[in-house]
Amino acid sequence: MPKKNDLILLSTLMVLNWCAYGQSSIWQTPSSANAAKNSVESSPTSIKAGKILYEANCAACHGNKGKGNGPAAVALSPKPADHTSDAVQKETDGSIFWKLSEGHNSMPSYKSVFTENERWELVNFIRSLAFKSNTK
Repeated sequence: MPKKNDLILLSTLMVLNWCAYGQSSIWQTPSSANAAKNSVESSPTSIKAGKILYEANCAACHGNKGKGNGPAAVALSPKPADHTSDAVQKETDGSIFWKLSEGHNSMPSYKSVFTENERWELVNFIRSLAFKSNTK
């Protein structure tokens, strides 16, 4: 039979492991989600619709320009993604769609908040941020 101290140590290690895993900055997308194709054509109309959603729901953490420096970002760990970064821009549309649908750590799930089309419009807007950051 395990000793009380052994059980306490085991419990503590399990909690620490869970906390470390929960705060991991690596956010892996399932391969099936990576392969998903954007069903909303990227156009000025879809980008504008995505921008409206982004400014109302994402900018507090990610900032209006998507740099991950919104006013709420200071209180978050891990820090919000910089949507203008190469790391984000190199992700597939399906990966970005999956991440904003599912959420992770302090990033909420938007699956039940936005329609599928709205989430794809957000992807289109996030893609447009790369062009804006390269021109300034």
